[in-house]
Amino acid sequence: MYNLLIPGCIGIHDINLADSIKLAREAGFEGVSFDIFEAQEYADANGVDALKELFGEIIPGVWNHGVDWQNDEKRDAQIERLKGVLDLANELDSLNVTTGIMPANNDRPYDEQYEFLSTRLKPLADALAEGNVRIGIEFITPKTLRDKFTYQFIYKMTDMLDFAKHVGGNVGVLFDVWHHYCAHGTVADLDVLTPQDVQLIHTNDAPLGLEIDEQQDLSRTLPLETSVIPAVEMLRKLADIGVDVGVAAEPFSAALNEIAASDPLQAAKITQAANEKLFVATGLRG
Repeated sequence: MYNLLIPGCIGIHDINLADSIKLAREAGFEGVSFDIFEAQEYADANGVDALKELFGEIIPGVWNHGVDWQNDEKRDAQIERLKGVLDLANELDSLNVTTGIMPANNDRPYDEQYEFLSTRLKPLADALAEGNVRIGIEFITPKTLRDKFTYQFIYKMTDMLDFAKHVGGNVGVLFDVWHHYCAHGTVADLDVLTPQDVQLIHTNDAPLGLEIDEQQDLSRTLPLETSVIPAVEMLRKLADIGVDVGVAAEPFSAALNEIAASDPLQAAKITQAANEKLFVATGLRG
């Protein structure tokens, strides 16, 4: 596992490839997420070796596949565009992407939604599989969000893993410690996972003073800030299973976003330190 910077997770937006790599390096991260289409443009203009030199010691982490896979009008053309960058993904050894599925909706009951989503995600999964790329689905959980909709859908990690396997052999999960906590998930639940099932890990913590079912999406804290979530135990279990992917803090912190607006490097350093503290507590650092 490695400490991964996803700039958007800490309120840093509209940052180009070179600047995001520089930010990750200066803040002490081991890897960074990136726009693979921008990376392809850079490689086309300067060569793949130059692109690798740009990353240097920074690991090319997860990247945005750019496919609105639920959109029947756009999906096929976007998948064709995606196929053009899969060779580069393999050159960079960056073979993990993610997506997310809402835990409820107003349009379709469970079985209809299951069919609707699985048939639309499969073409993307199949295209990625041809390029040796795996995709992880983020299971989104809070009851306060689910209760806003008419029809409930998957929100637990174990159920999302079953859905993923139904879609394709290269499909797994994005594991977010906050979402697993909000689903009343346990550390023991993780025993069903294999190293290939997890494509990305999100770390964070939950605000104090709220019951699990009172937690609000987009209101979280930095890892280990409150110790409400047993993130140490979760991450240790994933490491013991053999999961070896990027670990990105996603705190949804208004205070951190405010810092990021004026001093992105300081916000990145704060985030890196919080995630590193979690790594140490987990035993991933000596």
